[in-house]
Amino acid sequence: MKHQGIKLRGGSPFHRDLRKRVDAHFAGRSTAGGAAMLRKTATLVAAFAVCYGLFLAFGASALAAALIAIPFGLVLGGFGFSVMHDGNHGAYSDDKRIDHAMGLVLDALGASSYLWKHKHNRIHHSHPNIVGADDDLEAGWFLRMAPGQPLHGIHRLQHLYMWPLYGFISIKWHWYDDFAQLRAGEINGVSFPAPKGRDRVEFIAGKLFFFTWALVLPIAAHGLVSGLLFYVVSQFVLGVALSTVFQLAHCLEEARFVVPPTEGQIEIDYATHQLETTVDFAPGNRLATWYLGGLNYQTVHHLFPRISHVHYPALASIVEETAADHGLTYRSHPTVRSALVSHYRWMKRMGHGEALDPSTLITLDTLAVAPEREPLRAAA
Repeated sequence: MKHQGIKLRGGSPFHRDLRKRVDAHFAGRSTAGGAAMLRKTATLVAAFAVCYGLFLAFGASALAAALIAIPFGLVLGGFGFSVMHDGNHGAYSDDKRIDHAMGLVLDALGASSYLWKHKHNRIHHSHPNIVGADDDLEAGWFLRMAPGQPLHGIHRLQHLYMWPLYGFISIKWHWYDDFAQLRAGEINGVSFPAPKGRDRVEFIAGKLFFFTWALVLPIAAHGLVSGLLFYVVSQFVLGVALSTVFQLAHCLEEARFVVPPTEGQIEIDYATHQLETTVDFAPGNRLATWYLGGLNYQTVHHLFPRISHVHYPALASIVEETAADHGLTYRSHPTVRSALVSHYRWMKRMGHGEALDPSTLITLDTLAVAPEREPLRAAA
């Protein structure tokens, strides 16, 4: 089912109040990453160089190649969570040329930043957890992530086989997704213009650069077996990391989903919808926050995607307080483990076709967007 007739509108009392408080928090200060992002980028570049150098020096045996590939895959994930993500959202720097350059890190990692911005910024952020509209919920017949999606017999085991399946997402991305989307000229029914000029050059150059460092040089250095193992194992680790972090934000028991009618225009309050469909996790875990580029504060990210993730911990308390003042719920899991358990249970329930509590779904009477209460502190 495809549904693109949904618009998220702004201007609710909650949204206005939240923006006012966040603007006051920055009070003329930059919302970009600043020195903290430069230090993180330098750390990740150094880690990349060390892992890649270790492979070139000691990766002749298949065992060594596979072992070195494990931390290398985690390093690649760090680039994706932090550097390219902030860059492609225009949040890395106050200089848009630097943002663009950091966004191209995704091309260097084998996936098109041009297509990703259409898929992620335009489609996912505008339609989170709206079945048929949010492309990140689409996994073909392999996985049933949300109510309203077709249920197949194989889904009864998806809570078990999903973990290794997650590992192939980046490999599929490199070899199939970008090319298929480019050929179709659309992503989940949403068309986009074919890349031209600089965009086309960056797409081609990115693919050539990636396949050179990721496959050609490793195979040339240590042969087909070790070279392929280094690629496959590192990408498998990367795929599991990328997929799991997304799932812990949107596909778990605490998140809500919209199963809209197949036709018609629906308006939803933007800021409230982000709170309803997104869940944070491990907010006090500084290591997780650093490595995941603040994506454990996914609610904050969805509300303020153009603010660098280095500010998310400070903004989280503002979001939580403002939501409470407007009678809204800010959802958060205390640990990574509790979020993983919730995701596991959710996918098991989806695979078994369990009847859901009505609170899980944002129903049509909710979509009618009744007037929201004014801020409780308005009188003050």
